Amino acid sequence: MNKLWKGQAFTIAHADEGKFEGQGLRAFFEYRQLGIREATGGKYGAHVIRAVPGRHSEGAWHTHDLDFQMVYVTRGWVVFEYEGPENTTHEHILRAGSCVLQPPGIRHREVKHSDDMELIEITSPAEFATESVDAPE
Repeated sequence: MNKLWKGQAFTIAHADEGKFEGQGLRAFFEYRQLGIREATGGKYGAHVIRAVPGRHSEGAWHTHDLDFQMVYVTRGWVVFEYEGPENTTHEHILRAGSCVLQPPGIRHREVKHSDDMELIEITSPAEFATESVDAPE
């Protein structure tokens, strides 16, 4: 049994030992888990997401039922569209070094991305529901 500190186990994930898998929320992305879900008993999740070259987003509006979601782009670029005040929408181009905090329940969609796009996503909890929704008017 691993020793726990305040309910968390010590963990390290090395890129050269990691494996990207296609089973994730979006078929046009691959995901490499960083071991955070297991180390925190599911309270938090963290993974690297990279684009599958030649595959593109369907641009579907959705929300997530979670408490925290942060995205940090490490390579390439990605365009997201977010719900704004009074049912407006705002498109944002995130590039390497860009960081976004997506508030719980905000309507958003991934519009397009570069073939070399890679980002880190941190969530709480690790597992959460995603719901398809109508676009803001």
